[in-house]
This record gives sequence, C-alpha cells and structure tokens, in this order.
Amino acid sequence: MVIVGGTFQVDPELREAFIEGRVASMRTSRAEAGCLEYVLGADPVDAGRVVLFERWASQEHLDAHISALRARAADGADVQPKAVTIRAYDVTGERPLM
Repeated sequence: MVIVGGTFQVDPELREAFIEGRVASMRTSRAEAGCLEYVLGADPVDAGRVVLFERWASQEHLDAHISALRARAADGADVQPKAVTIRAYDVTGERPLM
C-alpha cells in the first residue's frame, strides 16, 4: 500500500473555490483501479490550508493515477495554490488502531 499526504496553501477567501474546482477530479480519482481513499479537505484550523490524503493499493496504481492526472491537467480548476507539499509513503502493513 502507498499513502500520499500533502497540503496546499491557498488564499483563505479562495479555499472553497479551490476545493470545489477539484471535486470532479476527486470523483474520477476515486473510481480509478487501486484507489482506496482520495480526499481533499479544508483544514478547520488554518483557513489557507487544504489537506490531501490518498491510499493506493500499490505503487503501480499510484503511477497510473499520476499519469491520468497529468493528462487531465486539473480539469479546469481555476484557483491555483500558492504552495504545495506532497509526499508518498510506502506501507508494509496495517492494523486497527483501536
């Protein structure tokens, strides 16, 4: 499994438009083979921050997603982030936390 986590810094007054402009892309990503979770959400503490969380069954699935994402070029998302930090984490196992 591969987990992708990241943040986008946006103008606080444009945060909702930033997220709304990516809803169609989120739906498309969730329908891709190997996608276990895909969400962009507003940080409730920092009005200029959007959090990305993804889980993929394998690196191959993530690679296919990245290729598809580049081909669609953000699907008409008008609001661009001021800064982006995204990292991928290779997971060797999982267990219930509680």
